[in-house]
Amino acid sequence: MQDEYKIKISDEEITLKIIYEDNHIIVAQKPVNIPSQGDKTGDIDMLTIIKQYIKEKYNKPGNVYLGLIHRLDRPVGGVMVFAKTSKAASRLSEQVREKIFKKKYLVIANGKFNNNNGTLEDYMLKNEKTNMSKIVKEGTNNAKYAQLDYEVLKYDPELNLSVLKINLHTGRHHQIRVQLSSREHSIYGDQKYGGRGHGKQICLWAYELTIQHPITKEQMTFTSIPEKKGSWKILEDLKEL
Repeated sequence: MQDEYKIKISDEEITLKIIYEDNHIIVAQKPVNIPSQGDKTGDIDMLTIIKQYIKEKYNKPGNVYLGLIHRLDRPVGGVMVFAKTSKAASRLSEQVREKIFKKKYLVIANGKFNNNNGTLEDYMLKNEKTNMSKIVKEGTNNAKYAQLDYEVLKYDPELNLSVLKINLHTGRHHQIRVQLSSREHSIYGDQKYGGRGHGKQICLWAYELTIQHPITKEQMTFTSIPEKKGSWKILEDLKEL
């Protein structure tokens, strides 16, 4: 299932892609440059878009309940799950805490990796004033452990770019961006952490999400692949992700 809906909010029309929906959850594709939830910019966000979709599709009057379970950085697109009931929200949030909730990302990173597979482990510290994070020594006050696995799917020698699949074990602030940039493999288009491709969209995409259904307990995996155009054209000859 991947249905598209046109949602109009404040004279702005948004195309919403629904990957899966039942009475308890909605899985949707977040477009790039749309916040996961409302922020100080006042720009249209995913929570508002999906609430509007529910109101229109089911003719619901008044306020619509929708639980935000996880977030994606504003410039990052890809798959997200939302809860349609408070019970589903509570159970999915528990899965996040217990690490049953699994997220994988696609990345285009600068340079050639010495190993085609690897694990990155660091301690990270967030600077609230600059909204940036950095790698610090273990034992640093307020530092948090960060871990991810990566697999190189492709290296393009002409562009000097690598396509990676990232399996995220901890969800730290800007984790993938910081861990890769600290090893001189910054994400293409990531201005904040020194990536090449100035003016390009950051090449970080949430492509796979695995959850346990909050009611049936069935393990479910949902995927979302970026359109193979622009920087993501590099994916064209990859048969499997």
